[in-house]
Amino acid sequence: MLKILKYLTPKEWGQGLICLVLIVIQVWLDLKLPDYMAEITKLVQTLGSEMRDIWVAGGSMMLCALISLMSAVIVGLFAARIGSRFSQRVRSMLFNKVESFSMEEINFFSTSSLITRSTNDITQVQMLIIMALQVVIKAPILAVWAITKISGKGFEWTAVTGAAVMIVLITVTLMMIFVIPKFKIMQTLTDNITRVTRENLTGLRVVRAYNAEGYQENKFEAANDELTYVQLFTNRAMSVVMPVMTIVMSGLSLGIYWVGAYLIEAAEAVERLPVFADMVVFSQYAMQVIMAFMMLVIVFIMLPRASVSAKRINEVLDTVPKVKDGAGKVTSQKSQKGTIVFNNVSFKYPDAENAEDCVLENISFTVNGGETVAFIGATGSGKTTLINLIPRFYDATAGEVLVDGVNVKDYKIEELMSKIGYVPQKAVLFKGTVDSNVQYGDNTTHTKRAAKIAQASEFIEAMNGEYNAEVAQGGSNLSGGQKQRLAIARAICREAEILIFDDSFSALDYKTDSALRKALKTETQGTTNIIVAQRIGTIMDADQIIVLDDGAIVGKGTHRELLNNCAVYKEIAISQLSEEELAKGSALPNPAESDKKAAESRCRSELEREELAQ
Repeated sequence: MLKILKYLTPKEWGQGLICLVLIVIQVWLDLKLPDYMAEITKLVQTLGSEMRDIWVAGGSMMLCALISLMSAVIVGLFAARIGSRFSQRVRSMLFNKVESFSMEEINFFSTSSLITRSTNDITQVQMLIIMALQVVIKAPILAVWAITKISGKGFEWTAVTGAAVMIVLITVTLMMIFVIPKFKIMQTLTDNITRVTRENLTGLRVVRAYNAEGYQENKFEAANDELTYVQLFTNRAMSVVMPVMTIVMSGLSLGIYWVGAYLIEAAEAVERLPVFADMVVFSQYAMQVIMAFMMLVIVFIMLPRASVSAKRINEVLDTVPKVKDGAGKVTSQKSQKGTIVFNNVSFKYPDAENAEDCVLENISFTVNGGETVAFIGATGSGKTTLINLIPRFYDATAGEVLVDGVNVKDYKIEELMSKIGYVPQKAVLFKGTVDSNVQYGDNTTHTKRAAKIAQASEFIEAMNGEYNAEVAQGGSNLSGGQKQRLAIARAICREAEILIFDDSFSALDYKTDSALRKALKTETQGTTNIIVAQRIGTIMDADQIIVLDDGAIVGKGTHRELLNNCAVYKEIAISQLSEEELAKGSALPNPAESDKKAAESRCRSELEREELAQ
C-alpha cells in the first residue's frame, strides 16, 4: 500500500502536511473541551459562583468547538482534493501503461481485469487516502494525547479504559486475520463478473440468435452468487465490529460511573466535588480514546481491500512491456522503401508449454516495395500470427523481421507504426463519426479519397450526415461489410508504405471485393500490400502467393505456378474453383463468376450425395 503513495506529487505531500497541522490543532481543541466541562461543573456545584464565569467558560468551549469544526472542514476539502487528483493521475498512468503493452501483457492480465484495475481498484485506494488523511492521522494523536491526559486521574478508571481498549484491539486483530484473504478473492471475483458482463453485452446478438438468454443468466448468476457469498462473509465479519464498539463504549461509560460512584462514596465531603469533576473529565477523555480506536477500525475495514487493490495497480504499473522501443531515428535506403524481409523467423506464444511448440518455424521470404503478396492456408496455419510480427504486436522468438532493410526491433514503435496501415480480421470502429473513424489517429484531408478506394463512398453518402454521420460504439449501426470498408478506408487514409489486410475482405460481396482490389492496384501504386485471405478469388492476381501449412511455408509463387507445384494450394483451389478453371491454371477474368460457378458445383455435389444416401 505504501508503495503506491510514491505517485503523490510534492504539492500533495505539502497539502498533507497542512492537514497534519490542522489535525493537531483540532485534537488539541477537542481535548480542551473536557477541561472547560470540568470547570463549568465545579462552578455550578460551588456556592457563590458568578454567572459571568460560567458564560466565559461556556463561550470558550463553544469557540474551541467552532475552530475544531473549521479545521475538520478544511482537512476534508484537502483530503478530497488529494484523493481525487491522485486517482486521476494513477488512472491516466494505468491507461498509458496499458497502451504500451504488447498482446502478451494484455493476455496475461486479461481485458476484464485491466478494466477493474482502472476503475474499481483505483476507487478503493482513493477512498482510503481520503479517510486516512482525516482519520489515520487523527486517531493515533487523539488516542495518545487523551491517554496522557487521563493517566494521572485515577488507577481504577485507567484500568477500566485499558480493558476496553484491549477488547477493541482483539476484535480488530481477529478481523484482520480472517477477512484480509477474502478481499483478495473478492477482487478476483469482481474481475470475473466484469468479464461475464462484458462478454454478454458484446455478444448480445449471438446470445439472442441462439435463444441463450437463460444460459447467460445462469452463467452470470453463478459468478454473481460466488462474489455475493464472499461479500456476505466479509460484511458479516465486519458487521460484528460496530456492535462490539458500541457495547465497549456503553460499557466503558457505565464502568467509569460505577467506579466513580464508589470513589465519591469513599471520599471525604470536601473531596467529593473534585472527584466528581475528575469523573466527568475522565469519561470525556475515555470516550475520546475509544472514538480514536473506533475511527481506526473504520480504516481497518477499508484497508485490506484497498491494499489488495493497490497491489493489483502496482502489478500493472511495474510490468515492463516485452516489446520495447528501439533506438529510433534509423536510416533506410530509398530503394528499400516498403520492403519486408523475414529471415529464418520462428515464433511461439509466451504461454506455450513446450519449447518446441512453435506456431511459426523457419519462415523466410522477401516482399519488394510496391508488390502485392498474399498468404493463404488452412485455419490455424499461422497466417495472422505471421503478419502480427511486422507491426510488432509480438516479437519473433528467433530470426529477424526487416522493414525497409531495418530490423523492426530497431525502430521506435511509433516510427514503425507510421509506416504501416493495418486492417484486422475483425473490423474495429469507435463511437464518433464516419470522418473521425476514417481519419483515426491522423488529421488528414484524404477521407473521401480513401473511402472511394475502399468502395465505401456510396453507402456513406447515403447516410444521414454523410461523412459526419454518427457511428455507434463498435459500429453496431453498420453492417459487417460496411464496417470492413471503413476499416480499410482508415488504413488507406494513412498513405502508409505498407498496407496489411488480415482477412479484411471476408464480409465483402464478390463484386465489391473485385472493385476494391482493382482500385487498390491503380490508386496505391508504390505501396506494399500484404493480404491474408481464405478466398483464392481475392489473391489470384497477387505478385506472390505464400502458402502456409502448420506454421511452415509449403509453397511460394504465382497462382499458375502454385497450381502446378503445391499440393496444399491445389487442394484449396479444388475446394473453391470449377474443373474448367483448374484446367486453365490461369487467373480468372471474373472472380465473382468463378466463385459463383464453384458454389453451384459444390451444391450439385451435395445434392448427388444426398440422392445416393437416400
